[in-house]
Amino acid sequence: MHLLYKILERIAPNPMVTLNRAIALAETQGPPAGLALLSTLDSDERMANHHRLHSVRAHLLEKAGDLTGARTNYLLAARGTASITERRFLESRAARVSGH
Repeated sequence: MHLLYKILERIAPNPMVTLNRAIALAETQGPPAGLALLSTLDSDERMANHHRLHSVRAHLLEKAGDLTGARTNYLLAARGTASITERRFLESRAARVSGH
């Protein structure tokens, strides 16, 4: 799947495509591979403080066992979204990883 996103990146470069490729890459090659690809988005002004970047990073950090990093990123994502429902969900994820 991540190869399809890689092709899409070549055709229509977009940070959201890269974000989705990082998710697919993490599923096939593990969270560290996805996190490495996500780090390339940190310098992209369109994504650097985007709640989706923080949310995906939090999820991958959680899967990798970095619960402190996951909590931090879930909270950053929660602060960055305008959706109350999404904010509550992200805050609940942060609380869940804090409880471990």
